Order: sequence, then structure tokens, then C-alpha cells
Amino acid sequence: MKLLTELRSIVRGSILENEPMSRHTTYGIGGPVTAFITPCDKDDLSSILRFSKRHKIKTYFVGTGSNILFSDKGIKGIVVTPAKALNSLEFNENFLVAESGVMLGRIVKESLKRNLTGMESLIGVPGTLGGALVMNAGAFGSEISNTLYNVDVMKMDGDVITLHRNEIDFKYRFSTFLDDEFILLARFHLKKEDPSKIKEKKEKASMGRKSSQPLRFRSAGSVFKNPPNNAAGYLIDQVGLKGTKVGGAEISNHHANFFVNHGNASARDIIDLIRMARTEVYKKFNVKLELEIKTIGIENKDLESYAH
Repeated sequence: MKLLTELRSIVRGSILENEPMSRHTTYGIGGPVTAFITPCDKDDLSSILRFSKRHKIKTYFVGTGSNILFSDKGIKGIVVTPAKALNSLEFNENFLVAESGVMLGRIVKESLKRNLTGMESLIGVPGTLGGALVMNAGAFGSEISNTLYNVDVMKMDGDVITLHRNEIDFKYRFSTFLDDEFILLARFHLKKEDPSKIKEKKEKASMGRKSSQPLRFRSAGSVFKNPPNNAAGYLIDQVGLKGTKVGGAEISNHHANFFVNHGNASARDIIDLIRMARTEVYKKFNVKLELEIKTIGIENKDLESYAH
């Protein structure tokens, strides 16, 4: 492939060809992508994005692969990850400045060391900062956008722009970041807090996660968003689907909004469970469950309820 040869010549970081995405997702599921690239720095990233735009190559941005379901067939295109390259984390008084590849756990830990509050509810949430911002990750009543000040993003032409908090629309598990915007870094304005109060919030979030989520098995986190004034896991439980298995996938007995991989699950297995849950919940409660996980290489029609 001529384009792949040219791409290899410009990438200074690492490039893996025909790489199974099952190696790069928390689900352990996903077929091959044409190229999986970890740029070595921002200049390398700029060259890669400009190349992709010039040749109209479909490009996806993935952190640690949490909250994502890739197609079994794989995709024609490239996946760019910041996870090992863009991982700088700094503090300037009450401001936290972190690049998109920084793990959320590290952000929580370093903030707590400085008695800064605003991030402790994210303890145990998997993934990198970039992905967390795109989906407006949160837990136990708090969202990552609550303390956001501004964000630097790189466009596909390599230009970098700064978006202030009021220029981004955040909602429950939603943001208006565009698919062609690569988050470089974000700045957060945190507040000093009494260490005992921060510790109490952290422990509450940690205990809540350990008691309610199937952490022993591979998953992508919550499959569905919670409907208004309700909980997706409760609705799925109420229609009797907790513990339902398809192939190597199961609707967790621990939390019905977690679909787990017992080792040999395929994307097709997860899709079948998604359709089943949507169908039964709609039939009994007239509620349409909306996906929280991101799907890549899977058509929307394949994810709809059987009653659609």
C-alpha cells in the first residue's frame, strides 16, 4: 500500500500495521486497524494529521480504549493514541495543566497530594484525560467539566486552537468536541479543601465503585446512559436480563449496565446483548436506552432494538 509506505516515512513515533484493536481496548475486543500510531510529540502528531487530511484517511483518536467497542472486522483507517507520548502533568498554584494522555488516576492522586478538590470523584475511572473530556466523564454526581478552565485542541490541518469552557457545550456524558479535533491538553481550576473532607469524598467514590461494579472482568464501563430520573442498570435488571450470556459476553450479575467479556467475547456478542436490552426495556417501560459506549466500525442499525 503506497500510502502506508509514505505514512511510515513521516511517523517518528511508533506505527503498528494491521494491528488488532483487541490489544488496545479494555474490552479486549476488536479487529485490525490499518495503522495504530503513537506520535512521539506534537510536531509528529501535526504531520500525521496533515497527512491524513491530505489523503482523506479516516482517523480515530483513542486513549486507553476504555468505553469503546470496535468492530470484529476492524476498520480501514488509522488510530492515533496520545497515551504514551502526551503525558505531562503540572500544577501552578490552584491550576492543573495536563496533556491528553495522562491517566485519570494520576490526576486524582496528584491533586489529592496538594489538597486540591474537584477531581476525587473520578478515582477508579479508567482511561486518559482526552477521552474523559470528550465523553464528559463523571461519577457520583460530579463531572470532569465542572472544574475545566480551557482546552488546547489540534485540528486536522495541524493548527492549534484554545477553547474556553464557555465555548464547549457539556451535558451528561456528552460534549461538542468535533471528531477532527485532537485534544492536546486541558487546564483546570481547582480549589483548596480540608484534607479530611477530600479524603471522605474520595473514599465514598472508591467504595461506591468497588461495591457496585464488576471490576474483576473486562468491560468498557457503563454501556448505556442513565435515562432521566432513572438508572439503565435498574431497568435492565427489572426485565430479567441480569446474568444473560451470549457467546463469551454477559450482562453482569453485579451491575446490569456492565456487559463483561469472560475471555472470548466478540463485538457481535456485545451487540446482541445491547439489542436485547434495548428491546426488552422499551417493551416493558417504553424507554429508549441511549448508548454511553462509543462504537467504531459498527452501523447504528445493527445496534437498534429488535422492536425498532
